[in-house]
Amino acid sequence: MSLQEKRYQLHWLTGQFCDVGSELMYRRSILESVRFEYSLALSIAALVFGMFAISDYYLLGLTREFYLLLAMRIVVVSMCLLVAFAIRRWEGRTYPVWLHALPLWILATGIILIVPLRPESLPTQVTAVVVATIAFYLLIPNLLTVVTFASLYLNIGFMIAAVLFAQIGSVGTVRIALLLIMTNVVGFCALLRLESLQRKQYALLHEERDQNHQLHKEIAHRRSLEEQLRVVAERDALTGLNNRGHFMSLAEALLQRSQLEKVPFGFFMIDVDHFKRINDTWGHSHGDWVLAKIAEVCAQSLRPTDVIGRFGGEEFVVALPNTGPDDAQVVAERLKKEVAELPLKEEMGVLCPSVTIGIAVANAEEVDLESLITRADQMLYDGKRGGRNRVVMCHKGVE
Repeated sequence: MSLQEKRYQLHWLTGQFCDVGSELMYRRSILESVRFEYSLALSIAALVFGMFAISDYYLLGLTREFYLLLAMRIVVVSMCLLVAFAIRRWEGRTYPVWLHALPLWILATGIILIVPLRPESLPTQVTAVVVATIAFYLLIPNLLTVVTFASLYLNIGFMIAAVLFAQIGSVGTVRIALLLIMTNVVGFCALLRLESLQRKQYALLHEERDQNHQLHKEIAHRRSLEEQLRVVAERDALTGLNNRGHFMSLAEALLQRSQLEKVPFGFFMIDVDHFKRINDTWGHSHGDWVLAKIAEVCAQSLRPTDVIGRFGGEEFVVALPNTGPDDAQVVAERLKKEVAELPLKEEMGVLCPSVTIGIAVANAEEVDLESLITRADQMLYDGKRGGRNRVVMCHKGVE
């Protein structure tokens, strides 16, 4: 049996959850509705009990027995209405079980006391006991255990009172006892089934909520995995920049948009100077660290609309929409300057990091990305041949 099944397992005799915590949560969930239904049903039952004072008057007249019955009925009705009011107004998440059980015992005591005061009305009282027993089980909301004990008290007390004060014979006693036993069995089984069904419904509802919650968690987890896969597919693992394939897709879209809007489009090809010397001198781990730092500086130096990616090795590429030659020159110079000011590790103090940047700008409508890359790459190699650590631009626009 799984943990979930154990949590919502029902007791075969009481219909309640075997798990104390689950039973407590169930009772709290129905507390408000039970308060209303219980106080209403108890008030009606008490008033019905009090109304029988009219029949007492017609049978007994203004006798001592009538006044005793009237006083008893007033006390029973008053106490039941007081408890009903207290339960309805009770503040808190729960209230004592004895408070819920008390009215049943009060009503049962009142019904029992009718026998010695009106022994001649025993046949009518048998019917009243049967009706009261069924009402205890089905009409007044309560726990099965509470109802069972109150009903047994009512029936046993009534039988004792009938034998002592109504002087019924053995055959009559057996008949009444069998009737009351059958009434209790029917009422008990009906309430047991009702209690079990209500708790099963509650358990199914919570299982559905748990499954929905688990499903939402699973969906969130899958979305997280999809996001991670997307990042892996689109990002360079070392620098965190766009990888070559994703950069090409983004840059192609930006270029097409620039052509539609008829605005200039700038393109950088960036190369880290003397990177092989860095790897040979301090090792590849230091080389990777330098690449990551330069990538970070480049990304921070660009505008939000610009797109940067790692082209391969120590080369980076940048797409700059709506950027003419003058603006591209300014951005590239600023980027080169910030790379040169990059603080390095202590053991690399003698190294002065630098980059060479080749720039190509498209001013005409008909141009493809590969042409821009080729032109920027050519400017980059011109810069490297010219001494590195410089910005080189093709001043001839692409027509």
